[in-house]
Amino acid sequence: MPLTTHAVEAGCPPLSLLEKAAKVLSAFQGAQPRLTLTEVVQRSGLPRSSAHRILDQLVQLRWLEREGRDYRLGMSMLELGALASHHNRLRRAALPHLHALHETTGHLVHLTVLDGAEVVYLERIGGSDDSGVPSRVGGRQPAYCTAAGKAILAFSDGALVEQVIGHGLRPRTLRTITRPESFRGELATVWKRGVAFDYEEGHRGVFCVAAPLRGAGRAVAAISVCGNGAHRELERIAPAVQNCARAVWQAMFGPGRHTRKPAQTTETASAPGVPQPAMDNMMSWLRFSDWM
Repeated sequence: MPLTTHAVEAGCPPLSLLEKAAKVLSAFQGAQPRLTLTEVVQRSGLPRSSAHRILDQLVQLRWLEREGRDYRLGMSMLELGALASHHNRLRRAALPHLHALHETTGHLVHLTVLDGAEVVYLERIGGSDDSGVPSRVGGRQPAYCTAAGKAILAFSDGALVEQVIGHGLRPRTLRTITRPESFRGELATVWKRGVAFDYEEGHRGVFCVAAPLRGAGRAVAAISVCGNGAHRELERIAPAVQNCARAVWQAMFGPGRHTRKPAQTTETASAPGVPQPAMDNMMSWLRFSDWM
């Protein structure tokens, strides 16, 4: 039932700007893709002046688009929805393999994606013994000092690597790589061997190994194994992490359409620092991933 314009109960505190914007965006949840100002007012319950002001701001931010008198969801909303859908799909495909990797290694397992200069944890599989590793689902860490971040960046656009370096390689521990040239060299090594290591670079006592989630192109995520006492086992664990990443990729996209020999496919992904054609937005990125 649409709210009336003045559906505010007496005694209730006034709505914040964020709450008003949420009400405006929620008005577009119905089957009707285009709404006029009057229809937004009727569905949101906001005064006409407030609704009009918020609509204009959302258009400027590309959350909405305007055609004549009509408003509809904009590209930023579509990109965000596609990103959330992709992350949910990725997590569902990865979960059984992450649990299996945890059982095999006995250590904490992460599924991460890159967001700007940080990695975001989509999943964390572990027990009480892993409480010393400071990570949580939805949490963030700087990409440059994590195995997962380095695994993704090694198979990313060179411009993205420079963006991360531009944010600063601040020392987190005595072992953090802080020199740009050393960091580029580290990514080149990761690109050659296919896995990344973190020997207390982000947190003292925490050791990790990570493999990128990818086909023949850029990495879309990374899977890592971490632990306080895992430093003696990282080399042994690395193949299991790589196999897990391959299994998750196949669960999402199947074997792919590539029929070329492995020696040829590795050439399709440039080493860090070599520019690749940029993708305009998340929707084009998703189409690329589905093709893979």
